[in-house]
Amino acid sequence: MKLRNKKWTEEEFLQVRKEVLASWKTGSNPLLNLDKAVERLKKVPDHKNFSLKLMKAKKERRTCIQPRAGVALLEEHISLLKHLEEAGADFLPTTIDSYTRQNRYEEAERGIEESKRLNRSMLNGFPAVNYGVSVCARVLDEVNLPLQARHGTPDSRLLAEIIHAAGWTSNEGGAISYNLPYAKNVSVHDSILYWQYCDRLVGYYGDRGITINREPFGPLTGTLVPPCITNVVGIIEALLAAEQGVKNITVGYGMGGNLIQDIAAMQALEEQTNFYLKKYGYNDVFVTTVFHQWMGGFPADEAEAMGLIAYSSAVAQMAGATKVITKTPLESIGIPTKEANASGIKTSKLVVQLLKDQKFPKSKELEEEKNQIKKEVDSLLYHTYKLGDGDLAIGTVKAFEMGIIDIPFAPSKFNKGAMLPARDNEGNIRILEFGNLGLSDEIKDFHKKKLEERAKFENREVSFQMTVDDIYAVSNGVLVGRKDGNKK
Repeated sequence: MKLRNKKWTEEEFLQVRKEVLASWKTGSNPLLNLDKAVERLKKVPDHKNFSLKLMKAKKERRTCIQPRAGVALLEEHISLLKHLEEAGADFLPTTIDSYTRQNRYEEAERGIEESKRLNRSMLNGFPAVNYGVSVCARVLDEVNLPLQARHGTPDSRLLAEIIHAAGWTSNEGGAISYNLPYAKNVSVHDSILYWQYCDRLVGYYGDRGITINREPFGPLTGTLVPPCITNVVGIIEALLAAEQGVKNITVGYGMGGNLIQDIAAMQALEEQTNFYLKKYGYNDVFVTTVFHQWMGGFPADEAEAMGLIAYSSAVAQMAGATKVITKTPLESIGIPTKEANASGIKTSKLVVQLLKDQKFPKSKELEEEKNQIKKEVDSLLYHTYKLGDGDLAIGTVKAFEMGIIDIPFAPSKFNKGAMLPARDNEGNIRILEFGNLGLSDEIKDFHKKKLEERAKFENREVSFQMTVDDIYAVSNGVLVGRKDGNKK
């Protein structure tokens, strides 16, 4: 396939599909026949359909709760999901294991065998591709909530085929957000083609009356990502998905830490996603939002961690997020127990319920921050379209090649890695080193001024040490990594 931002014809899609299904033995399952998959999806009840429940929640102006979770053993995984459902989750995840994320299915197979032998999960997630359609369908049948695959897979094509044929009505990720923060050697060119396939599959089902949700991964690397970067990636992935026929999209944002900036970023993300979708002719796409609780280092103390979870939940509700992805009080230790996961759900649920009838008031500071973020996103998108001569897919590849868009701390060799962030004096995430970002001198001067204000307050130089201090700050109980640990 030649890369371009144009909807694949059904013939093109079906030709590539033959190769995808031949890539692993579960791809030969008769249940992957598209007519059978359509039949299965049409039988999914409304209360288990991700898109329909999101649309209902948005109309009710309600913030829903979704955790992360996934283990290797089937019965254990079902038990885990039921436990989270009982704890009050509104949507259920299935976090996919790392071998599957890298399409290393033989190693995932050995992980399943080892897990069965030891009677405990030896994988850090659920190996959906190895289990195949029938097992994944059973997972959905055993629970009473919509189910989503959450992973981190640059090439999610076979995974998407299996989960959707099994009746799962949401797939998280995108060509940028599930590539550059997760992989080293997969090109943006290739991952766009892979995710165009995933989106075209959703479009294929959509043409047959089945609504499936797609959710770009907002936090990216989860560490001091400036709002303009996370937002522009979400908007690009939404536009690429819409071109392939996706009609229900959830754009996301990972908590930055400053209350005003986080609310501004969430509101700007939703407004600009809708604006650009309509600008390019996608007038029938329903947009919802997801707020990810703090993705950086967590306090080791469980009570402090729970405080951070509660604060994150409050920000999500006040920002008007349709959904919040929860964390657990054991976040700094490793993979949480189901009990710890449940406690994170319950804490988050209580906070959003207490705040559900309250609105964060408009203010000059909020509007100024929102307008600043929008201005930066507009600039990055302008340069991306220009590089592609109007083709977003081609422009996105070139934008990352040149560093016009640049994700901090991403491991991919296809990401420039020349941009560095740091916090300003109020804890907003600003840009310390610009690299070749597609931003005007006016925007750059704004960021420089903000960081100079902090440097003056702390009697230090504007330097990379600010970035280092800020990375560890929250796990130490503060937002801004002040010089010598001094607090404002």
